[in-house]
Amino acid sequence: MKRRLTVLLALLAGLLVVQTPARAVPPVDSVAASAAASQQVLSPTPYMGWNTYYALGGDPTEAEVKSIADFLVSSGLRDAGYQYVWIDGNWAAPTPRSSAGDLVANPDQFPNGLKPLVDYIHSKGLKAGIYTDAGPYIPGKCGLGSHGYYQRDANQFAAWKFDAVKVDYLCGIAADLDPKTVYTEFAQALRNNASGRPMLFNLCNPVTSPDWGNYPEEQQSTYSWSYAPAIAQSWRTYTDVGFVGEIKFKDVLRNYDANARHPEAAGPGHFNDPDYLGPELGMNDEEFRTQMTLWSVAAAPLVIGSDVRKLSKTSLDILSDRDVLAINQDAAGVQAVRVGPAGTTETWVKRLANGDRAVVLLNRGDSPATLTTKASSVGLSGDRFTLKNAWTNQVTESAGTISAAVPAHGAALFRVGRAMGQPGVPHVVAGLPQVTKVGGDAVPAGIAPVVAGGDEARVEVTVRNDGARPVFSPRVELAVPAGWTARPVGKAPKLLTPSSSATLAFTVTLPATATPGSSTLTATTSYEMTGKGRLRQETATPLVVAPAPPDDDVVLSHHDWISATSGWMSPTVDRSVGGWTPISMLGQEYPTGLGVASPSTVRYYLGDRCTRLTTSVGIDDAVRNVGPEGGTSTFQVIGDGRVLFDSGVLGRDDVRQADIDLSGVRVLDLVVGDGGDGGYNDRANWAGLNATC
Repeated sequence: MKRRLTVLLALLAGLLVVQTPARAVPPVDSVAASAAASQQVLSPTPYMGWNTYYALGGDPTEAEVKSIADFLVSSGLRDAGYQYVWIDGNWAAPTPRSSAGDLVANPDQFPNGLKPLVDYIHSKGLKAGIYTDAGPYIPGKCGLGSHGYYQRDANQFAAWKFDAVKVDYLCGIAADLDPKTVYTEFAQALRNNASGRPMLFNLCNPVTSPDWGNYPEEQQSTYSWSYAPAIAQSWRTYTDVGFVGEIKFKDVLRNYDANARHPEAAGPGHFNDPDYLGPELGMNDEEFRTQMTLWSVAAAPLVIGSDVRKLSKTSLDILSDRDVLAINQDAAGVQAVRVGPAGTTETWVKRLANGDRAVVLLNRGDSPATLTTKASSVGLSGDRFTLKNAWTNQVTESAGTISAAVPAHGAALFRVGRAMGQPGVPHVVAGLPQVTKVGGDAVPAGIAPVVAGGDEARVEVTVRNDGARPVFSPRVELAVPAGWTARPVGKAPKLLTPSSSATLAFTVTLPATATPGSSTLTATTSYEMTGKGRLRQETATPLVVAPAPPDDDVVLSHHDWISATSGWMSPTVDRSVGGWTPISMLGQEYPTGLGVASPSTVRYYLGDRCTRLTTSVGIDDAVRNVGPEGGTSTFQVIGDGRVLFDSGVLGRDDVRQADIDLSGVRVLDLVVGDGGDGGYNDRANWAGLNATC
């Protein structure tokens, strides 16, 4: 296993015990005030770059790092601002220090040492970063530690001409050190290095996040904001955003939410750090575009975690979008805050240096939605506003409403300012095609719709005019896959006045032979505007066509699911999560079922073919090998949006049997939630899963 996953599993096994007295939290205003006086402003805007950890795992090599540096140049990423090439852990030799006490690079990975590699990176117009740990080197628990050698290592990094240092805390927590004390000492060593070389300091203590144990507050990553602004250019605000080769959207949202707790700590030269960008490591393009949106308004460092050499043009375009990067690099260095309540849909706003606002309309849900806010709600006054969509570059004018059609797991990003001069193009929102009914049944709000061969569905597209002038003759054309039919329902209005909307509907019929998998509904919305002719917008929504339903009594875990998620790793058929051991609860093994970690949703299509489901639910006995903490979950069986079974909170000593009526259920969701322990030691089982169909 790779470096951090190995250490996290060691933590889960109870190898590292932490007992440290609490300390008072200093007022953040005093921290922010001291930051400007105590450090050179090395990064007035968030730094940008690439890191080896998620891309190359635990064994980066000189050849790989050089190849990445070359690609950053040839792809244009360097010129877009991605300057830092950061060598993360596992760069040191198996015995990391020489007899004289100097750090030594692994000769198998770096046969020429690190100095020539740094010179090569610099020759490409790039900067170089390196990794160490704040604790002492402890064989078997962490691969490298600088405790006791802070000044010596800072001097060595400077002599090698590194431009940035990431300082982890794996060895630090293993040695039960105080983060504030040791990080402050390391920061001073960096500032006082013998070469007088400026080096960025990224403070990184993610292993002490609540997800991984019950640590004292002052040792947790969530406490770093209280002291890090005075000593570092950035500080990690939560656990890792993923594992090597795997960054999931749910964890992106988790890290963003944790990062958002203390926006007041961020400012020019010192920034909250929610971890790395993860294109093509487990997210689709829409989800990664959302991560890029959120990291940009958070004034977060933009460090790519993927192997950039393998990225698609779409991912590279997302990474290098000028308008989005301009929002991240805004000179004010302000971090976005939420406007209004938290929920499935949210509004976030970031004040920009020229007085404009960057506004995010975020859709965390599983179905598309049209989201709105008011200019007055984001701190702007007036009656005319210019909206520039940072992703599409479309510029429109609004009379005060900021709105967008946002896909599932998507985010709209606008730069909003007061309008001047002649009236502009009205801000008209062409909605995404939305399935509102399948057969005679309404699709529950926020739930991803599912259709099957032979189904008839109602699809709606809502068009709204948030401009100050009317638009005329709105029309919608709906394109469906080959063999499907789409028939308009009703008539379109002749005009849309300001602050009005119209919903145009279609009846979509699938052939009985519709191919299971992902399909797309595409709407072309057009309307006339005086002096501009007919304008058009195209919107598209993915739609899942279900596999065939069960046609006999089945073990449901052996039937094809529509989709399946697990909090870490992936759902495992007939094994506990991870696949290491049979499903076992209170000493009894079960031959069939599903092993998952929260949060988890496994979705099946039943097509009203089944009448009964029996299962036993609880926490797998595997948690008994990894310490006494955590190990709680909740289990729900949901049919077409209705809760059919709810276990309540179950601990490691609880097993509950369920006998559930499935009559009339088309779509079945098996949902596992966190029982309040942050997911720690969470290995949940759906044992049996016998369906009568």
